[in-house]
Amino acid sequence: MSEPHGGKLVNRILEEKQREKIKDEIKELHKIVVTDDTVSDIWNIAIGAFSPLEGFLEHEDFRTVLYGRRLRNGVPWTIPITLDVSKSDIPDIKEGDTVILIDKTKRSIASLNITDIFNFDKEETAKHVYGTKDKAHPGVVKTFHMKELMLGGKIGLINEPPSPFEKYHLKPIETRRMFKEKGWKTIVGFQTRNIPHLGHEYIQKTALSFVDGLFIQPIIGKKKKGDFKDEVIIAAYQALIDNYHSKDRVILGILQQEMRYAGPREAIFHAIIRKNFGCTHFVVGRDHAGVGDFYSPYAAQQIFDEFPDLGVTPLTFPSVFFCTRCNGMANEKICPHSIEYCLKISGTKIREAINKGEALTDLIRPEVAKVVKSWDKPFV
Repeated sequence: MSEPHGGKLVNRILEEKQREKIKDEIKELHKIVVTDDTVSDIWNIAIGAFSPLEGFLEHEDFRTVLYGRRLRNGVPWTIPITLDVSKSDIPDIKEGDTVILIDKTKRSIASLNITDIFNFDKEETAKHVYGTKDKAHPGVVKTFHMKELMLGGKIGLINEPPSPFEKYHLKPIETRRMFKEKGWKTIVGFQTRNIPHLGHEYIQKTALSFVDGLFIQPIIGKKKKGDFKDEVIIAAYQALIDNYHSKDRVILGILQQEMRYAGPREAIFHAIIRKNFGCTHFVVGRDHAGVGDFYSPYAAQQIFDEFPDLGVTPLTFPSVFFCTRCNGMANEKICPHSIEYCLKISGTKIREAINKGEALTDLIRPEVAKVVKSWDKPFV
């Protein structure tokens, strides 16, 4: 099993005594309302999914991540995990103060010990994280809508955010224990934001041929319009596992966070997260975490060459398809036949088929199709 990123699995969940102490102080402490996406970031920091982060980035780490794709201590890190606020959010608040982060229901989520308050350049941030300043990119739009200041500092989780998928809401400490109990020494992580199609299954089973176990971990959280709903993704994957995977070789969990669509940078970020969950390998497919045509098809795979010290092995796959001459799934490396025999399978193609009422049997398993068809509106 892989070591946690940075060497130590972070735990920022307050113990009972700490929680009771902070609850006694909550009435007197300043409160900041945070978004659902930030609540997910807090959760992932607290459980160690974002190890070695213990909170939101201070200015120096923010700059080194932005320009060097590493934390100030040299550990690879590609996506800034930040908390943006306006001046009106923090009247009279200064470095050294403790504030309470609350969700939109006014529920206390975490304490934040502020160690840094700083300005940032939105255009520079967008350009370096997403590789563009084009407002057609959803990540760029979100960046330009951020507030003007950032707060850095360690968090302490007070209340666990509710999850509609409790069975799959696994912490890194839990997955690591499960892998150990199963005797798995090598584990491949599979990231997805779609229902499983035949191409996904082909990649998963090919990857599993080289390791002891497969950890399928769909991203649950805010996605762009037209993506599949979380409930549909989970039910579809459970149907695939029940009918077409070796159950003692596969574990299904979820990763509660937003898709940032940052392409290559996000591919590294996703690999780091799965490393913290215990994975030794990570599947990186064509156009991983991409959106539109902002990134070249294999940029997310090529970036791994720039991080030889990442500590998790990427398993890269070319474009996969169903070949009518081979009469089975294949990829461009192993199939000798011309493009006229290649039926490409993608989330986009599946969504188009559903919207047109077309048959899905050439794209996904019948049990998965049955799940999808049971929903009147399977898309966000």
